[in-house]
Amino acid sequence: MAQVPVQQQSVNAGANNPNFVTTSLYVGDLEANVTDSQLYDLFNQVGQVVSVRVCRDLTSRRSLGYGYVNYSNPQDAARALEMLNFTPLNGCPIRVMYSHRDPSNRKSGAGNIFIKNLDKAIDHKALHDTFSAFGNILSCKVATDSSGQSKGYGFVQFDSEEAAQKAIEKLNGMLLNDKQVYVGPFLRKQERDTATDKAQKKYEREVELKQRFEQSMKEAADKFQGANLYIKNLDDSIGDEKLKELFTPFGTITSCKVMRDPNGISRGSGFVAFSTPEEASRALLEMNGKIVVSKPLYVALAQRKEDRRARLQAQFSQLRPVAMAPPVGPRMPMYPPAGPGLGQQIFYGQAPPAIIPPQPGFGYQQQLVPGMRPGGAPMPNFFVPMVQQGQQGQRPGGRRAGAQQSQQPVQLMQQQMLPRGRVYRYPPGRGLPDVPMTGSMLPVPYDMGGMPMRDAALSQSIPVGALATALANASPDQQRTMLGENLYPLVEQLEPEAAAKVTGMLLEMDQTEVLHLLESPEALKAKVNEAMEVLRTVQQQATGTADQLASLSLNDNLVP
Repeated sequence: MAQVPVQQQSVNAGANNPNFVTTSLYVGDLEANVTDSQLYDLFNQVGQVVSVRVCRDLTSRRSLGYGYVNYSNPQDAARALEMLNFTPLNGCPIRVMYSHRDPSNRKSGAGNIFIKNLDKAIDHKALHDTFSAFGNILSCKVATDSSGQSKGYGFVQFDSEEAAQKAIEKLNGMLLNDKQVYVGPFLRKQERDTATDKAQKKYEREVELKQRFEQSMKEAADKFQGANLYIKNLDDSIGDEKLKELFTPFGTITSCKVMRDPNGISRGSGFVAFSTPEEASRALLEMNGKIVVSKPLYVALAQRKEDRRARLQAQFSQLRPVAMAPPVGPRMPMYPPAGPGLGQQIFYGQAPPAIIPPQPGFGYQQQLVPGMRPGGAPMPNFFVPMVQQGQQGQRPGGRRAGAQQSQQPVQLMQQQMLPRGRVYRYPPGRGLPDVPMTGSMLPVPYDMGGMPMRDAALSQSIPVGALATALANASPDQQRTMLGENLYPLVEQLEPEAAAKVTGMLLEMDQTEVLHLLESPEALKAKVNEAMEVLRTVQQQATGTADQLASLSLNDNLVP
């Protein structure tokens, strides 16, 4: 965008219009205390002044801020216009123009243009000098407040429509003092677009404005669909210029912004918009996961919050919620003989066991998973931390399990109970009594859901930097386990009841994004809240379906 320099030198105002000859001058922007004698002394320096008059209110006799000066010949008037225009008088620059007795030309608005978004430093003279290159100026003014500060807009009237149109074509959208200005034809108030609507209550206006804003945001998002990138895990030292420098090699950047809080501190995220989706795709492939200032960048296509929430809800709704499973009966099921290393689990104080046939689930025998009910749907992707060597779990009753277990048998049990590549945790159920140890049983502490408990006091989180290095050398199965082991305790602090569900949902994200969640408590809290909203929505939908089923009569919809 071209920069138009604001002319500082005085140029010929073009007031010597050969088609207009007069000896009378209009003097505007007069300071309130300027008198007739002061005006006479100033203009008499140029030529013989016949008369001067400062216009005043008939009642209060206060100055109206303008006056008239009459010369004896047109040459003196033209010279005064050229020499004294914008000359300070009592500290205020005056505005001089020819006096037009016929107001028809002035009132018609012919050749009059409107300029807005002016820099505060541009005054009457700077505006006059800038626009005088396009033709003879009859009047030029920058609107000011009571203290004399510019309001950011002004008016220029040329002696012809051609000159005004030329100025509009050349200067509209150009930069004046590093600010893009609007230059267009002046319209009287009655000619401007006006809208008349019915009276609205405050909340109705707020709803309408919100809808308009959301629509404009959606249109902007559609405009940059596939070309706008979201960058996260940025170092605090990276600003707008540095971010633009990082992504410039991949194409033309239309906008680049690092998000900051009200104090100006970086939020660690930002946006980069390219001119084409192809450039954005190339940048995404090259920059996602790249180490910048010791941090791996997370780069993805920018999405609106509503779109992200809908995607998460669609993914989670494919899994049947635990609340929809049949209720647990009064009898404790007994599982068939397990593989090597595990015997039958029989709990004392229970009714005779019921044998559960194998059920298809995730590709393993369903009866090996505590908490899986007969005929139920596959359990969602819940996460359970690994049981460390030497860990012991504390039952709610306060008694601990009989002995410490080695890592090898626990892992063997997990391999038989869980699918490859994923570790699961199931929601808490009813409390279970202690398990008597037999020769073929493992004295593993159980939580309320029947799964081995993790002692939070013994779990140790790995620093994010070391974790990123360890992930690079680990297999995909190990990577998921390592991320889950570090993420679960943090989620449990925010949502103890739904920590397993939320952790499983968060582990579906990209590794770099999960690392960012481990490092940023604010980002983690936001993602956990978003996941909880999805869970609550799915739960409400499931509850509504269950209520509808419960309300059906046995006699309804029966075929005779």
